[in-house]
Amino acid sequence: MSELKLLHSIPLKNKLGEGIIWHGASQSVWWTDIHGRFLYQLFWPSLQLNTYPLPERISCFALLNAHDPMRSDYSMLVAFESGFALYQPATQGIFWLAKPETHLSGNRMNDGRIDRQGRFWAGTMREVNQGQTGTLYRLDQQGCHAVISGLQIPNSLCWNKNSSRIYHADSPTGVIYSYGFDAVQGAVSQPQLFAKVPVGAEPDGAVIDAEDHLLCALWGGAAIARYSPSGQQTALHPLPVSQPTCLAFGGPDLDLLFVTTARQGLTEQQLEAEPDAGSLLIYQSPYQGLPESELAVLDWTALQKNGGGDVEAG
Repeated sequence: MSELKLLHSIPLKNKLGEGIIWHGASQSVWWTDIHGRFLYQLFWPSLQLNTYPLPERISCFALLNAHDPMRSDYSMLVAFESGFALYQPATQGIFWLAKPETHLSGNRMNDGRIDRQGRFWAGTMREVNQGQTGTLYRLDQQGCHAVISGLQIPNSLCWNKNSSRIYHADSPTGVIYSYGFDAVQGAVSQPQLFAKVPVGAEPDGAVIDAEDHLLCALWGGAAIARYSPSGQQTALHPLPVSQPTCLAFGGPDLDLLFVTTARQGLTEQQLEAEPDAGSLLIYQSPYQGLPESELAVLDWTALQKNGGGDVEAG
């Protein structure tokens, strides 16, 4: 098994680092500290860091398409804790699109990403007194659609190379599921067991590499697991932190692996034993990634009307 080689640990003490994506045009990674309410951009290879405070917690996001007419005012589409919006970090300007769960007290957005057709997906979870009230949503030109419901903590969302399968996990179950995927309609079939993660770990953020293998951060497992398209574990890479959260391939050759981590729930003793907890870890990877999918150019004003949102300026 080829190893990951740690190049840098960026010591930010994120409470719950998450949602990391690579932006090739700027050669930088973006991620969020959900509970710290910060958004970060780190440039490669200079390691220059931009930090943006947030008006509301963000769990995941996508950068707007370079050809999007709204990009002059809003640089990203985000899943705030309360719903979907366009957002401009520099000004904190918000253009609300949809708040699908205003009727569910205690739920917030969690893991999400763009599919290969340019639609944005994000799931919700119950934060306190966890229950199966979470739902995975698809956001497209027609509005905000509930796709998978009855979830506790939705995670590990990604698609195989040809978009015939979608992978998704409900973290506390310790299982990653595979669904047939209709790439045209954005519809999913019934779930099939894809892989069980090691005992004591929960599947968190996941990404597909150039060989169509799935890499998954193992929350509580202090490792990254790699699975073949058939669900066989082909590698287990130990990490210096117990709570890795999300993964992104990046760099000019997409052979760097960026790993967000968390300090949430760790005791002082555990934090002493894990000085890198909450850091951004950057590895030279034996695997190569795929280019990040690009968000479709949508008529956001029409989508806002469909989603029942409203406009707010920061």
